[in-house]
Amino acid sequence: MSEEKILMKGNEALAAAAVRAGCRFYFGYPITPQTEVAAYMSKAMPKIGGTFLQAESEIAAVNMLYGAAAAGARAMTSSSSPGISLKGEGISYMAGADLPAVIVNVQRGGPGLGTIQPSQSDYLQATRAMGHGDSRHIVLAPSTVQEDADLVYLAFDKADEYRMPVIILADGLLGQMMEPVVLPPEKEDLPEKPWATVGHHHKRAHNVANSLYLQPAELEEVLKERYERYARIEREEQRFEGVMLDDAEYVVVAFGAAARIARSAVVAAREEGIKAGLLRPITLWPFPADGVKQAAEHAKAFLSVEFNMGQMVDDVRLHVAGKAPVEFFGRAGGVIPTPDEVLFALRDQAAGKPVTPGMGVAQSAAGQLVIDPKESV
Repeated sequence: MSEEKILMKGNEALAAAAVRAGCRFYFGYPITPQTEVAAYMSKAMPKIGGTFLQAESEIAAVNMLYGAAAAGARAMTSSSSPGISLKGEGISYMAGADLPAVIVNVQRGGPGLGTIQPSQSDYLQATRAMGHGDSRHIVLAPSTVQEDADLVYLAFDKADEYRMPVIILADGLLGQMMEPVVLPPEKEDLPEKPWATVGHHHKRAHNVANSLYLQPAELEEVLKERYERYARIEREEQRFEGVMLDDAEYVVVAFGAAARIARSAVVAAREEGIKAGLLRPITLWPFPADGVKQAAEHAKAFLSVEFNMGQMVDDVRLHVAGKAPVEFFGRAGGVIPTPDEVLFALRDQAAGKPVTPGMGVAQSAAGQLVIDPKESV
């Protein structure tokens, strides 16, 4: 008997999978383009004895998330880029208290209010600066609606396993598109959490969820232990997909929705005789350094394709370690690049030309894509 496929919007798939993963507390605040996550949860939670609460602000929502996580519940919040910025302090407090929770970011263009269109401009925030201090967060990047469901389901397990916040870094394109999805099964057995806080009526120890250490040496020891955990995550949790990488001379690195566009360009390049391949990071932290290093053993050049002004490209350069040139192509502000644009960049690399922002593709005054005839041969 085949598994049932359901046509779902990406935001709804994220929410449905969270419910099946055992999430029983959701706190949020509406913002485009992720509001469907909250809308789904507002209907689903009362039906299963869970709690949905639309907070008075993003800051209030993330601190409610802290409380539910401290009590040992599986809990989630979601927002879009500027809303996630407001949640940053609370996420930092959860990292400091070693609390597991899932945070979904359906990205839009920034900085500031920016635009409501899709973007990947929160890469550095998610992987480097989601709160002050010495902390890391697992960051998962879906590229299909099916992965929206699969990765949020995984996120709850990894949050509990490593006692840390896990971030789903989606974007407005994935959040709004519809694709067939097979939802994961209902979680039946959730892990015990002997560290969780309990009320005074409970017989076991009254744990405290805290991120304040007044003695420097004590905080240093906590940080050392935490970074040993982070090192294990870097060893064991790298995830990526490779497409035609075995003999690839020109490796495109792209994540999320950008990888869908890059994949089409790679296939088209192969049809022209250009040995292109795609490396798609699924974990943005830990970054799939091993995959990049392996590809660098035979690649002539790398191309980082992103919906921003250039962020992941620095991680690609770091792990290529000078073995091949690494170039960048991106569109920003909510502009989505086309497969043809990426293909032009690959043609330039194969011809030994530097990749430039134009890459033989210009914009007419009406905003339509215009292909330079000299570059279309």
